[in-house]
Amino acid sequence: MAANDAPGGPGQLAGEIDTDAGARGAIYALLAAAFDQPDDELYRAIDTGAFREEIAALVDRTDLDVEVPAFETDDDYETLCARYNDLFVIGFSEVVDATDGTMAHEEPPVSLYESSHRPEVSWNDVNLDLARAYEYFGCQVDQDRRDNHDHLQLQLEFMGYLCRREAAVDPDVVAARLDFHDRHLRVIGEAVADALAAEAGTEFYGDLGAFLDDFTAADVEDLAARREGGGSA
Repeated sequence: MAANDAPGGPGQLAGEIDTDAGARGAIYALLAAAFDQPDDELYRAIDTGAFREEIAALVDRTDLDVEVPAFETDDDYETLCARYNDLFVIGFSEVVDATDGTMAHEEPPVSLYESSHRPEVSWNDVNLDLARAYEYFGCQVDQDRRDNHDHLQLQLEFMGYLCRREAAVDPDVVAARLDFHDRHLRVIGEAVADALAAEAGTEFYGDLGAFLDDFTAADVEDLAARREGGGSA
């Protein structure tokens, strides 16, 4: 996701850096990377414990009380990739009528698209609302990727951008962060965590879903408390 801050406009630099907000932004960026198809670099970070160490160090720089799970894996790289695909990418297909080749297909057990978890709301409404939110803050989906706006990774990248904006550009953006949580990120975060918890053998991704749920819940609670206390939210 690309973002632009216009000098002198809404993106004008604040007087000092908010390290708490900056750390939260870095955590959201790491979560976004972890919910993508794993590459060699991510696998090495998980396998060596560097991923957990970085998350834990960043959590310590915030005011949030969030437990950091083990984030361990016994998988080799190919197995981790296969686990990701089994959970998030590849559904199940089988021939139900051999005479005419009729197939039955099930979606992946854990969808990373918000609209899949919200049958009461149309796909178009979810994605249009997200597109407007991204565009309002000068962000756009990478055209090379061409993914739907409601993908969890894109929402995490956007929240990370809002945190970084809060840290260095616009402290008042916390109101927008709370609204985005309420309308979208907490919705899909809870749904993905619940779906992962219902699956067997999720390993690293089970920890990832649980931490996503806990961290976003703590972020929302803190933002709401600041609003009620008359802070910048």
